[in-house]
Amino acid sequence: MTRKPTLAPAVTGAPLPPDRARRMRITATLMLVAMAGLFVLTKQFLDLHPAWGYAHAFAEAAMVGGLADWFAVTALFRHPLGIPIPHTAIIPENKDRIADTMAQFLRENFLIPAVVARRMQGMNMARAVGDFLVAPASGANSRIGSGAAELLAGGLESLDPDRLGGQMKAGLKHQLERLEVAPLLGQMLTAAIADKRHLPLMDSLIRWTGLTLEDNEEMVRTMIHERANALLRFTGLDERLANSVLDGLYRLLAEVLVDPEHPLRNKIEEGLEKIAHDLVHDPETRAKVERMKRELLDNPAVANWWESVWERLRAALIEMARSPDTTLDGWVGNTLGELGAALRDDKRLQIQVNRFARRTAVGIATRYGGQIVQLVSETVRRWDATTITARIENAVGRDLQFIRINGTLVGGLVGMTIHFLDGLI
Repeated sequence: MTRKPTLAPAVTGAPLPPDRARRMRITATLMLVAMAGLFVLTKQFLDLHPAWGYAHAFAEAAMVGGLADWFAVTALFRHPLGIPIPHTAIIPENKDRIADTMAQFLRENFLIPAVVARRMQGMNMARAVGDFLVAPASGANSRIGSGAAELLAGGLESLDPDRLGGQMKAGLKHQLERLEVAPLLGQMLTAAIADKRHLPLMDSLIRWTGLTLEDNEEMVRTMIHERANALLRFTGLDERLANSVLDGLYRLLAEVLVDPEHPLRNKIEEGLEKIAHDLVHDPETRAKVERMKRELLDNPAVANWWESVWERLRAALIEMARSPDTTLDGWVGNTLGELGAALRDDKRLQIQVNRFARRTAVGIATRYGGQIVQLVSETVRRWDATTITARIENAVGRDLQFIRINGTLVGGLVGMTIHFLDGLI
């Protein structure tokens, strides 16, 4: 395996895991001491009865077996009694090779794309996620919803309002500058005319024109009076002229409002269709719209308005997430519950989600498998000998101490057997 140099310092101060094999180590050691005591004791009574010979042989062989297994177990992690005997302290002395072996084992057995795809083939991840989100007994929806709301509130509070508002404003302005709005407006207007969705707007515009005219009758009369000559004012015909003009305008607006086929309506629609066409196809019209858009975006009032809108929105979201009286976390929980129900019940959705998850995992294994292996190898390499020894010994130490105990007992039984066979010869 190709080794790449790393500049990361060795982990010398990492906290060691708790020693879970301590009790079993003490038990195995006490058993060995007990066998030594039994050996000394039985040696004093060998001539009294043949049974003491069996006990003596058991203790002698048990000491040999226990000491042999103690040496073997100790040699894995350190030098026995601190003596640098060759081929002892195997794990500390071969730490780098262990790191490479672990990484290579991970690479060959878990991170090969074919292996990942085969192992995920029988997994229904979508169904499992759906069951978790739907299960009411676990309170998953409540916990996830509350957690999402708390995460949202914390994230919004940790952001600098002025800086974030400026970034949002700059980002929105940049996106709008890149967007050519004239063709979009033209297509929207064309679709609205085709679907007759412009008619309510046209009726509202006509009514608004009538109300505006009604509110400004005196201004219209004054304008006609000022523009009439002296003869009309002297004879009072200017007043009649103003009434006629106003009556004619009211009558025209009423006719346009009630008659769907009124010529003025057709003229308005023709004008709207021309505007929609020019917005899409006329370069001059499009340039005018873009110029107006840029002027609007460069207006400081628009920037200030957007910043105030964003800050109010941010404050409202924080309040909703923090307040128990709002429904934000409940809404998130309900949404996740609906998603879970869909993942649990919809077979087609499960197939799509599982296929996506499988392809994603295979893609990660293909693209980043080597980096994951390198990360594992370099992480273990950065551990000092004490750390890696403690971690491995903590993982398998209890089983190794059982080996010492079993070695003591089995050695004693073998010693008794040899003593019995020796008496038969």
